[in-house]
Amino acid sequence: MQLVRQRISIGGIVFVTLFAPAMAVAQGFDVEQATRAYLDLLHGPARVQSDAYFEGGYWLILWSTLVAWLVYWAVLATGFSARLRTWAEARTKRRALATMLYGVGLTLVTTIAMLPWSIYTGFVREAQYGLMSQSFALWSVDQLKALVLALIVTPLAFAAIYAVIRRAPRLWWVWGAGMAWAFALLASAVLPVLIAPLFFTMSELPAGPLRERIVAMARTHDIPAEHIYVADLSRQTKRISANVSGLGPTVQITLTDNLLSRTSPDEVASVMGHEMGHYVLGHVWRNAAWFAVLFLAMFFAVAKVTPIVIARHPRWRVEGVSDVAAAPALLLVATLVMMLATPFQSAIVRSAESEADAFGLDVARQPDAFALIAIRLSEYRKLEPGPIEEFLFFDHPSGETRIRRAMQWKKDHVSGATMVKPVLRP
Repeated sequence: MQLVRQRISIGGIVFVTLFAPAMAVAQGFDVEQATRAYLDLLHGPARVQSDAYFEGGYWLILWSTLVAWLVYWAVLATGFSARLRTWAEARTKRRALATMLYGVGLTLVTTIAMLPWSIYTGFVREAQYGLMSQSFALWSVDQLKALVLALIVTPLAFAAIYAVIRRAPRLWWVWGAGMAWAFALLASAVLPVLIAPLFFTMSELPAGPLRERIVAMARTHDIPAEHIYVADLSRQTKRISANVSGLGPTVQITLTDNLLSRTSPDEVASVMGHEMGHYVLGHVWRNAAWFAVLFLAMFFAVAKVTPIVIARHPRWRVEGVSDVAAAPALLLVATLVMMLATPFQSAIVRSAESEADAFGLDVARQPDAFALIAIRLSEYRKLEPGPIEEFLFFDHPSGETRIRRAMQWKKDHVSGATMVKPVLRP
């Protein structure tokens, strides 16, 4: 009996000697203190600039809506929309083709009218905050490419929606919402293979440890990894980014050169784990379902409000919703609805992003690297918003939310988790 007691005593001493330090460290890991250590990496002028940039974006939502309203209202009030419709119908007897001609004209006119605002929001403001890498000439080339795409897509969309309005005048908004949803899915499918290459040079990620690591993560979750592309985002901006985009046969993994040049392999792995989460968790389809609801609500509001607006403005010379000249009125109401639905849109995306964060932490198992990525993203996203602010305007979890999640994950999953003094390399 005495021998047994001695063995238990000796065993206890050995256990305490070997494992007590680790237990003390794990118990002493303070999630809030660890979170604060990362939050303090962004301070002083850099924090002020980040907050100012992101908070300015709240106002851009309002001002962009007002600018669009002014343009659409001017197109209607001056009679330009009615004249453009008459001109298009005089060029062809085919109604669908006339509608497409109108769509081309309206796209050109509204793009030109909104150009000063687009230059400010897309180039001047980005340059003021040090996020723009392009010259104005190169930025303009990209905008011209976007305009060409709009001149192809918008007339087709106009022809489709007006065919539905004319054939189903009472329930066109239901079919219209379905068509908008289908267009959105089609855009998701063709984005990586047809659209992205127009704006970026895509090259294969070179063979090496990083590629092998990403391929291993992808194959573990049945994500196609025959090709891993690198996009030259640095020619446009300093932002970091990556994605698993496309649908079905067009799915592909894409990283940006900014991500590779500005971050460590562990940080890249944490980002890719997050992006793979979107694919594995089926966020494209889930978000698509939610946006189908949003489209339905938007088209319903447009269908009910637009006829009232048109009836009160006979000087517009618009004959009704089925008249293609009513397109600016439809867009005016739709723009208002989408602005009011901003919190709903943000909540849809933010929920998926939060789930992808959790997935990425489980897959990459790099909580400290994930926290560093959150800080890098906070160069242009407010780091510590209030809860209402985050709910209304954030379509991703805030940096503070993400870092705290990472540190909690570290405490819960890393044996002997230790406090670190984080360092953010340029």
